[in-house]
Amino acid sequence: MSAEEVDLDEMRASVARQGAKVREIKKSGNDGLAEALDMLKKLKLDLVTAAAAQGSDIGQKLKIDRTALDTCMVRRMFVVPSFEIYGGVRGFYTYGPPGCAVKANLISMWRQHFVLEEKMQEIECTNLMPHAVLAASGHVERFCDLMVKDTANGDCYRADKLLEEHIEKLLGDGSGRSSEETLELEHTARQADAYGPSEMDEIFKKLGIVSPLGNPFSEAFPFNLMFKSTIGPEGTMDGYLRPETAQGIFINFNRLLDCNYGKMPFAAAQIGQAYRNEIAPRNGLLRVREFCQAEIEHFVHPEMMDHPKFHTVAGDKLAIFPKGNQLGNGRIEKNITLEEAVDKGIVDNQTLAYFMGRCAAFLLKAGIKPQYLRFRQHLDTEMAHYAKDCWDAEILTSFGWTECVGVAYRGCYDIECHMAATNKKMVATYVYPDGPREKTVVNMKIVRKEIGKAFKKQSKPVQEALAALSQDFGKALEFEAKLAADGSASLDTSDGPMTVLRNMVSFTEVTKKVNEEKYTPSVVEPSFGIGRILYALMEQAFDSGVGGDAARTVFRFNPTIAPIKCGVLPLSANKLFSPTVQMLSTALTKLGMENKVDESSTAVGRRYARMDEIGVPFVVTVDFNTIGHKDIKKDDCVTIRERDSTNQTRVPLLKAPGLINALVKGHITFEELCSKYGEAGGSSTAYLCGGGNNNETANVVVESASPAGNRLLFSRPAPLN
Repeated sequence: MSAEEVDLDEMRASVARQGAKVREIKKSGNDGLAEALDMLKKLKLDLVTAAAAQGSDIGQKLKIDRTALDTCMVRRMFVVPSFEIYGGVRGFYTYGPPGCAVKANLISMWRQHFVLEEKMQEIECTNLMPHAVLAASGHVERFCDLMVKDTANGDCYRADKLLEEHIEKLLGDGSGRSSEETLELEHTARQADAYGPSEMDEIFKKLGIVSPLGNPFSEAFPFNLMFKSTIGPEGTMDGYLRPETAQGIFINFNRLLDCNYGKMPFAAAQIGQAYRNEIAPRNGLLRVREFCQAEIEHFVHPEMMDHPKFHTVAGDKLAIFPKGNQLGNGRIEKNITLEEAVDKGIVDNQTLAYFMGRCAAFLLKAGIKPQYLRFRQHLDTEMAHYAKDCWDAEILTSFGWTECVGVAYRGCYDIECHMAATNKKMVATYVYPDGPREKTVVNMKIVRKEIGKAFKKQSKPVQEALAALSQDFGKALEFEAKLAADGSASLDTSDGPMTVLRNMVSFTEVTKKVNEEKYTPSVVEPSFGIGRILYALMEQAFDSGVGGDAARTVFRFNPTIAPIKCGVLPLSANKLFSPTVQMLSTALTKLGMENKVDESSTAVGRRYARMDEIGVPFVVTVDFNTIGHKDIKKDDCVTIRERDSTNQTRVPLLKAPGLINALVKGHITFEELCSKYGEAGGSSTAYLCGGGNNNETANVVVESASPAGNRLLFSRPAPLN
């Protein structure tokens, strides 16, 4: 490194450390905030200056023609605004035929990669959930964003997004601000989603933020993002559209454990819609109000976090951004294996690392380019209080690095919340492999007669609560001490607190031999945003200005993800081709290959371009040589064209469906196919169209039955003379 160069990674880390210090001072209310902010401003200015000098792109984004992408997506109906003829509603999108097909193929790949290969149990829960479930999970209380209202007309706005947009306008208005003023505005924008209501009110007042109509805003207040509804005609039971699919798995833990014959560990999966009433939806499919999630809950003994299949990913090297590096040297680690990451304590445990590796493998197989994928670890200040460790799989999009998958070690939190709310045991059993062990346990002696006399119809919840209490060694002995000292103790039950007397129950500490233990399982949760992954795939697959034609676009999808696997085209609209075209289409369909027939009179080159535009990887073309016509000799061969290279090869008609199936499934490559059958259109390649005879063949121009069709469209084999 030259004397003029500086370590940008270290400078980024310095900014991150100082930012964390500022947040800590704000949280604690200690002195020194002004000095800390001044230092943060200086560090940021130094970073911007150094980055500009070295030509570094701090705000990294994927460079694509987003206007061309959006236009293509709407024109070919991959994704369009919902309720379009009524003016649309922000945050809702409709998947058209190709969009539905890509999404279905992505989900099918996900199900194969995880549910089938990992022997998971898949369930489908309801989209509408009662209040009690989401109150226990914490969503009713904490699933909020800050909102403000126009005091004149009541229009609602998301406060942090208003702040970001206002600052963006200020920075772009051409005013002669000092570098310090600019950095202060940038800092405020970056922290927009971290401010509390009172802080947000102060900033709005300082910057003079008003509504688009010039009206003042109300004070900021938390807005719960769940869609609320009622269940039943009486309207007395509150419900919500689920904000995530995970809770449906947690509340069915006992039944899922039974389905797995009581064996641990095991994983359950669910694919379905989730709903979040976003105040300000934006960035297309990246922030919407209804979206598809694919979530896994892997249940495991909290003291046995090794994974039996970890060896299959142990040597994988992922681009990881540990929290230590984020506040340390600022570097993304690219040369460390998952095994090393676990051994060094960077990743908490083998099970978490295993799912990180499997997640990366899935995304790469779907078509995400490795240089646009990284795993960022949550900082302690941003991680939920119950989480043990959490990593986000971030994909680079034109909007920047975007979280598309979260892989979290959630501990026992979710199961414990639902147990506490329902007084239902949700535990697994670990049978000691080396035989019985001596263990100090609590022995409960319950006098049901006395409980029945005192509580009558409420005796059942009292007995259930006592049984649950007996499983907690420490709390049971505390309860016994209270009974011994006072003659009574308060017990939390599903019907509320009850007073239990000394003559109703007793707990004693005993040592006995036991063969097993009960435990509350921990959970590792990979959560996939299907819409976000889909959008990232579309951005990375999109190409515009193909062949020097500014209007020509192509989606270079992985064949497995492509909405249509194969196009079937006749050379022209001549009806003589129809029987052969339909035969090919039927054969492809029976093999499970989505295919599209285009028998229009449009020139075959334009039909190729139409197929390219929706990402069709292969096209089979039937010509007059295929069927024989007049003086054109029948050869029973068709041409297969590959989208990305536009190369072609000619293969036997009856073998074409099977070859397309093999190409799509990756059993052979197009290059291997050309090696066997030859590359059509070349001047020197010799190949065997018939797939087995010994007559040497060469490429010649396919003849056209149309007087105007003498152009070189593709080639066919003919005997050498």
